[in-house]
Amino acid sequence: MKSYWMQVKDNHATIELRDVEALVPGPGQMLVRVRAASLNRGEFILNHGLHKPGAPKPIGIEAAGIVVACGAGVTAFKPGDRVMGRCPGAFAEYGLMDEREAMPVPARLTFEQASSIPLVFLVVHDMLVLQGRLQPGQWVLIPGVSSGVGVASLLMAKALGAKVIGTSGSQEKLDRLLALGLDVGLCTRQPDFHDAVMKATGGNGVNLVVNTVGGSVFAECIRCMAFEGRLATVGYVDNTLKAEIDIEALHAKRLTLFGVSNKLRSADQRAEFVPAFKAHILPLMEAGHMTPVVDRVFPFEQMEQAKAFMDANQHLGKIVLSGSV
Repeated sequence: MKSYWMQVKDNHATIELRDVEALVPGPGQMLVRVRAASLNRGEFILNHGLHKPGAPKPIGIEAAGIVVACGAGVTAFKPGDRVMGRCPGAFAEYGLMDEREAMPVPARLTFEQASSIPLVFLVVHDMLVLQGRLQPGQWVLIPGVSSGVGVASLLMAKALGAKVIGTSGSQEKLDRLLALGLDVGLCTRQPDFHDAVMKATGGNGVNLVVNTVGGSVFAECIRCMAFEGRLATVGYVDNTLKAEIDIEALHAKRLTLFGVSNKLRSADQRAEFVPAFKAHILPLMEAGHMTPVVDRVFPFEQMEQAKAFMDANQHLGKIVLSGSV
């Protein structure tokens, strides 16, 4: 079968399409014919991304497709089912999914939309619900709201009844997000949004921050937080990995700071909260209260073009690679 591999060497990544042996599902696994797989920026960031220098590795993290075969012990799915889930080496003709991390594709969604759910929306659920304790009527601040994680955070926050402030360097992107429920759009790439945030929230600040940008806006995010506010760090596309913490604000306002990443989690840890997502969030998607935003779909053969499009940072939402013919 065909599969994309990447090798990182000397601060440079090389991607190639290989012919590899067919996959065989083990116990608890399903062999899935991949119909769509979405790109995630963290997989392609060098040095502090998901891939380190060394031997080439298959790439792709999340996918949607059709079950072809099931390994021993699989009972929730059968061949022919439409599924979506975490899928190591997803940029391939076929992939293996752990039954515990797989979910049925809502009937109203395409494979391209479904492939944008398993990683990003589970991460967002972790940020907003499991750790963020977001309640209806509360305020959320999302620096970098036009990113894949940012858009998913906006959609879920609005579906949960929250109000959202987002920043982006593109007014055109903010205008598009206003149509998706963004309450306040701030056109900036700088850490200069405190005054506007405080004005929008009546001087109270925001209850939850989803920091998709990184260290360059960290201190400004702290300034924008309300009493007992929570701050989730989920990315650092600015490549700024260190920032000062206002200890006085942390102490006096009883703030909570937490990170959200699957980088070091075991399969058991990743699977632990999938049932809560399926019970709480999938019904909202099935009912049409939130729909993944796919900016552009590239044919399977155009991985390099898809990555270049992502690197150009002109997209809004997710970039998807369609399944090979």
